[in-house]
Amino acid sequence: MKPLFFAISLLFSWQSIASDETVEQVQPQISNEQKAEKKDVPSLEFIEEKPATEQKSASETETAKATAEKTQSSDEQKATAEALKAVAEVDDSKVLGTQTPAPAEQPKTVAEKQQAVAEAEKAVNQAKEALTAKQQEKARQSRESMAVIEQLIAAYNARNIDAFIKMYDENVEFYTFPNELMFKGKEKLIARYGIMFKKLKCIKSSPIKRIVLGNIVIDHELSETCSQDPKVVDKRSEFVTSYKIENGKITKVLFFR
Repeated sequence: MKPLFFAISLLFSWQSIASDETVEQVQPQISNEQKAEKKDVPSLEFIEEKPATEQKSASETETAKATAEKTQSSDEQKATAEALKAVAEVDDSKVLGTQTPAPAEQPKTVAEKQQAVAEAEKAVNQAKEALTAKQQEKARQSRESMAVIEQLIAAYNARNIDAFIKMYDENVEFYTFPNELMFKGKEKLIARYGIMFKKLKCIKSSPIKRIVLGNIVIDHELSETCSQDPKVVDKRSEFVTSYKIENGKITKVLFFR
Protein backbone atom coordinates (compact mmCIF):
# COMPACT_ATOMS: atom_id res chain seq x y z
CA MET A 1 0.00 0.00 0.00
CA LYS A 2 2.76 2.42 0.88
CA PRO A 3 4.45 2.14 -2.50
CA LEU A 4 1.07 2.79 -4.22
CA PHE A 5 0.39 5.85 -2.06
CA PHE A 6 3.84 7.14 -2.73
CA ALA A 7 3.39 6.75 -6.46
CA ILE A 8 0.03 8.57 -6.43
CA SER A 9 1.52 11.43 -4.40
CA LEU A 10 4.42 11.71 -6.76
CA LEU A 11 2.00 11.89 -9.70
CA PHE A 12 -0.02 14.72 -8.14
CA SER A 13 3.16 16.63 -7.33
CA TRP A 14 4.34 16.39 -10.91
CA GLN A 15 0.98 17.64 -12.25
CA SER A 16 1.05 20.60 -9.87
CA ILE A 17 4.52 21.59 -11.01
CA ALA A 18 3.52 21.29 -14.63
CA SER A 19 0.44 23.43 -14.01
CA ASP A 20 2.53 26.14 -12.36
CA GLU A 21 4.94 26.22 -15.29
CA THR A 22 2.05 26.53 -17.74
CA VAL A 23 0.62 29.42 -15.80
CA GLU A 24 3.99 31.10 -15.72
CA GLN A 25 4.37 30.68 -19.47
CA VAL A 26 0.86 32.01 -20.23
CA GLN A 27 1.18 35.02 -17.94
CA PRO A 28 4.23 36.44 -19.67
CA GLN A 29 2.52 35.92 -23.04
CA ILE A 30 -0.61 37.71 -21.88
CA SER A 31 1.45 40.39 -20.32
CA ASN A 32 3.35 40.94 -23.56
CA GLU A 33 0.11 41.10 -25.57
CA GLN A 34 -1.34 43.63 -23.12
CA LYS A 35 1.82 45.69 -23.45
CA ALA A 36 1.52 45.65 -27.23
CA GLU A 37 -2.13 46.70 -27.07
CA LYS A 38 -1.25 49.36 -24.54
CA LYS A 39 1.49 50.62 -26.83
CA ASP A 40 -0.87 50.87 -29.84
CA VAL A 41 -3.72 52.58 -28.02
CA PRO A 42 -3.05 56.24 -27.10
CA SER A 43 -3.19 57.06 -23.48
CA LEU A 44 -6.16 58.89 -21.97
CA GLU A 45 -3.91 61.73 -21.12
CA PHE A 46 -3.00 62.21 -24.81
CA ILE A 47 -6.63 61.90 -25.96
CA GLU A 48 -7.79 64.49 -23.50
CA GLU A 49 -5.01 66.96 -24.40
CA LYS A 50 -5.53 66.77 -28.21
CA PRO A 51 -8.83 68.75 -28.39
CA ALA A 52 -7.36 71.39 -26.15
CA THR A 53 -4.41 71.76 -28.56
CA GLU A 54 -6.73 72.01 -31.57
CA GLN A 55 -8.91 74.55 -29.74
CA LYS A 56 -5.86 76.56 -28.89
CA SER A 57 -4.67 76.48 -32.52
CA ALA A 58 -8.11 77.62 -33.81
CA SER A 59 -8.20 80.42 -31.26
CA GLU A 60 -4.76 81.57 -32.32
CA THR A 61 -5.84 81.47 -36.01
CA GLU A 62 -8.95 83.58 -35.33
CA THR A 63 -6.87 86.03 -33.32
CA ALA A 64 -4.33 86.32 -36.12
CA LYS A 65 -7.09 86.77 -38.69
CA ALA A 66 -8.78 89.50 -36.64
CA THR A 67 -5.42 91.21 -36.18
CA ALA A 68 -4.78 91.07 -39.95
CA GLU A 69 -8.23 92.47 -40.74
CA LYS A 70 -7.74 95.23 -38.20
CA THR A 71 -4.34 96.04 -39.68
CA GLN A 72 -5.77 96.04 -43.22
CA SER A 73 -8.66 98.29 -42.17
CA SER A 74 -6.22 100.62 -40.49
CA ASP A 75 -4.04 100.69 -43.62
CA GLU A 76 -7.08 101.44 -45.83
CA GLN A 77 -8.19 104.26 -43.56
CA LYS A 78 -4.67 105.64 -43.57
CA ALA A 79 -4.49 105.44 -47.38
CA THR A 80 -7.88 107.16 -47.73
CA ALA A 81 -6.82 109.93 -45.38
CA GLU A 82 -3.59 110.46 -47.32
CA ALA A 83 -5.50 110.58 -50.63
CA LEU A 84 -7.95 113.15 -49.28
CA LYS A 85 -5.07 115.17 -47.94
CA ALA A 86 -3.35 115.09 -51.35
CA VAL A 87 -6.54 116.22 -53.09
CA ALA A 88 -7.00 119.02 -50.60
CA GLU A 89 -3.43 120.17 -51.21
CA VAL A 90 -3.90 120.14 -55.00
CA ASP A 91 -7.46 121.50 -55.27
CA ASP A 92 -7.56 124.79 -53.42
CA SER A 93 -10.72 125.98 -55.19
CA LYS A 94 -13.72 127.04 -53.17
CA VAL A 95 -17.29 125.94 -53.58
CA LEU A 96 -19.47 128.57 -55.18
CA GLY A 97 -21.34 130.47 -52.51
CA THR A 98 -18.91 129.76 -49.67
CA GLN A 99 -16.99 132.98 -50.14
CA THR A 100 -18.04 135.81 -47.95
CA PRO A 101 -18.53 138.88 -50.14
CA ALA A 102 -16.70 141.95 -49.01
CA PRO A 103 -19.02 144.88 -48.37
CA ALA A 104 -18.83 147.61 -50.97
CA GLU A 105 -16.87 150.57 -49.82
CA GLN A 106 -19.15 153.56 -49.55
CA PRO A 107 -17.89 156.98 -50.67
CA LYS A 108 -17.28 159.17 -47.66
CA THR A 109 -16.88 162.61 -49.15
CA VAL A 110 -18.77 164.60 -51.78
CA ALA A 111 -15.81 164.34 -54.15
CA GLU A 112 -15.74 160.55 -53.83
CA LYS A 113 -19.49 160.40 -54.52
CA GLN A 114 -19.10 162.52 -57.63
CA GLN A 115 -16.24 160.32 -58.84
CA ALA A 116 -18.32 157.15 -58.28
CA VAL A 117 -21.23 158.60 -60.26
CA ALA A 118 -18.90 159.63 -63.10
CA GLU A 119 -17.40 156.12 -63.29
CA ALA A 120 -20.87 154.57 -63.37
CA GLU A 121 -21.97 156.87 -66.19
CA LYS A 122 -18.80 156.06 -68.10
CA ALA A 123 -19.46 152.30 -67.82
CA VAL A 124 -23.04 152.76 -69.06
CA ASN A 125 -21.88 154.82 -72.04
CA GLN A 126 -19.25 152.23 -72.96
CA ALA A 127 -21.91 149.50 -72.89
CA LYS A 128 -24.18 151.57 -75.11
CA GLU A 129 -21.36 152.25 -77.53
CA ALA A 130 -20.49 148.56 -77.73
CA LEU A 131 -24.12 147.65 -78.34
CA THR A 132 -24.46 150.40 -80.91
CA ALA A 133 -21.33 149.24 -82.73
CA LYS A 134 -22.65 145.67 -82.87
CA GLN A 135 -26.00 146.87 -84.13
CA GLN A 136 -24.34 149.07 -86.69
CA GLU A 137 -22.23 146.16 -87.96
CA LYS A 138 -25.32 143.97 -88.19
CA ALA A 139 -27.17 146.73 -90.04
CA ARG A 140 -24.27 147.13 -92.47
CA GLN A 141 -24.29 143.39 -93.20
CA SER A 142 -28.04 143.47 -93.72
CA ARG A 143 -27.79 146.32 -96.26
CA GLU A 144 -25.02 144.58 -98.21
CA SER A 145 -26.87 141.25 -98.21
CA MET A 146 -30.09 142.86 -99.39
CA ALA A 147 -28.21 144.64 -102.20
CA VAL A 148 -26.81 141.31 -103.42
CA ILE A 149 -30.27 139.73 -103.52
CA GLU A 150 -31.74 142.75 -105.29
CA GLN A 151 -29.12 142.41 -108.04
CA LEU A 152 -29.80 138.68 -108.20
CA ILE A 153 -33.55 139.18 -108.67
CA ALA A 154 -32.96 141.83 -111.36
CA ALA A 155 -30.66 139.47 -113.32
CA TYR A 156 -33.16 136.62 -112.88
CA ASN A 157 -36.08 138.68 -114.23
CA ALA A 158 -33.93 139.86 -117.16
CA ARG A 159 -32.88 136.27 -117.89
CA ASN A 160 -29.28 137.47 -117.91
CA ILE A 161 -27.29 134.35 -117.09
CA ASP A 162 -23.93 136.16 -116.84
CA ALA A 163 -25.19 138.79 -114.36
CA PHE A 164 -27.12 136.06 -112.52
CA ILE A 165 -24.21 133.70 -111.89
CA LYS A 166 -21.96 136.64 -111.02
CA MET A 167 -23.78 136.94 -107.69
CA TYR A 168 -22.84 133.38 -106.62
CA ASP A 169 -19.69 131.94 -105.08
CA GLU A 170 -17.72 129.39 -107.14
CA ASN A 171 -18.64 126.61 -104.67
CA VAL A 172 -22.22 127.66 -103.99
CA GLU A 173 -24.46 124.92 -102.61
CA PHE A 174 -28.18 124.48 -103.30
CA TYR A 175 -30.35 122.56 -100.82
CA THR A 176 -33.99 121.67 -100.37
CA PHE A 177 -35.32 121.78 -96.83
CA PRO A 178 -34.13 120.48 -94.46
CA ASN A 179 -30.70 119.42 -95.77
CA GLU A 180 -30.97 117.59 -99.09
CA LEU A 181 -28.20 118.70 -101.43
CA MET A 182 -29.47 119.43 -104.94
CA PHE A 183 -26.20 120.44 -106.60
CA LYS A 184 -22.98 122.33 -105.97
CA GLY A 185 -20.83 124.71 -108.02
CA LYS A 186 -21.33 127.28 -110.77
CA GLU A 187 -21.10 124.81 -113.66
CA LYS A 188 -24.26 122.99 -112.61
CA LEU A 189 -25.87 126.34 -111.80
CA ILE A 190 -25.25 127.56 -115.39
CA ALA A 191 -26.54 124.30 -116.87
CA ARG A 192 -29.72 124.46 -114.83
CA TYR A 193 -30.65 128.14 -115.12
CA GLY A 194 -29.11 128.75 -118.58
CA ILE A 195 -31.52 126.28 -120.18
CA MET A 196 -34.47 127.72 -118.26
CA PHE A 197 -33.65 131.30 -119.31
CA LYS A 198 -33.49 130.28 -123.00
CA LYS A 199 -36.60 128.14 -122.93
CA LEU A 200 -39.01 130.50 -121.16
CA LYS A 201 -40.37 133.67 -122.79
CA CYS A 202 -40.65 135.58 -119.51
CA ILE A 203 -39.61 135.12 -115.85
CA LYS A 204 -40.60 137.39 -113.02
CA SER A 205 -39.91 137.04 -109.31
CA SER A 206 -41.68 139.43 -106.91
CA PRO A 207 -40.92 139.40 -103.19
CA ILE A 208 -44.05 139.03 -101.03
CA LYS A 209 -42.17 139.34 -97.79
CA ARG A 210 -38.49 139.64 -96.99
CA ILE A 211 -36.55 139.09 -93.77
CA VAL A 212 -32.99 140.34 -93.55
CA LEU A 213 -30.69 139.62 -90.61
CA GLY A 214 -27.01 140.26 -91.11
CA ASN A 215 -25.79 137.96 -93.86
CA ILE A 216 -29.04 135.95 -94.07
CA VAL A 217 -31.90 136.94 -96.42
CA ILE A 218 -35.19 135.00 -96.50
CA ASP A 219 -37.58 135.76 -99.35
CA HIS A 220 -41.19 134.71 -99.65
CA GLU A 221 -41.58 135.28 -103.38
CA LEU A 222 -44.11 134.93 -106.15
CA SER A 223 -42.71 133.48 -109.36
CA GLU A 224 -44.44 134.00 -112.74
CA THR A 225 -43.35 132.46 -116.04
CA CYS A 226 -44.42 132.63 -119.70
CA SER A 227 -43.82 129.52 -121.75
CA GLN A 228 -45.31 130.65 -125.13
CA ASP A 229 -46.15 134.36 -125.20
CA PRO A 230 -43.96 136.87 -123.30
CA LYS A 231 -47.09 138.81 -122.41
CA VAL A 232 -49.12 135.87 -121.18
CA VAL A 233 -48.25 134.40 -117.79
CA ASP A 234 -49.24 130.74 -117.77
CA LYS A 235 -47.68 129.61 -114.48
CA ARG A 236 -47.56 131.11 -111.01
CA SER A 237 -46.03 129.62 -107.91
CA GLU A 238 -44.78 130.68 -104.47
CA PHE A 239 -41.44 129.87 -102.97
CA VAL A 240 -39.62 130.53 -99.72
CA THR A 241 -35.89 130.80 -100.27
CA SER A 242 -33.06 131.46 -97.84
CA TYR A 243 -29.78 132.98 -99.01
CA LYS A 244 -26.49 133.11 -97.15
CA ILE A 245 -24.13 135.86 -98.26
CA GLU A 246 -20.40 135.99 -97.49
CA ASN A 247 -17.97 138.57 -98.90
CA GLY A 248 -20.61 139.87 -101.29
CA LYS A 249 -21.35 136.42 -102.80
CA ILE A 250 -24.12 133.91 -102.23
CA THR A 251 -22.58 130.77 -100.72
CA LYS A 252 -25.69 128.78 -99.80
CA VAL A 253 -29.29 128.60 -101.04
CA LEU A 254 -32.05 126.72 -99.23
CA PHE A 255 -35.44 126.16 -100.87
CA PHE A 256 -38.59 125.61 -98.79
CA ARG A 257 -41.25 123.93 -100.92
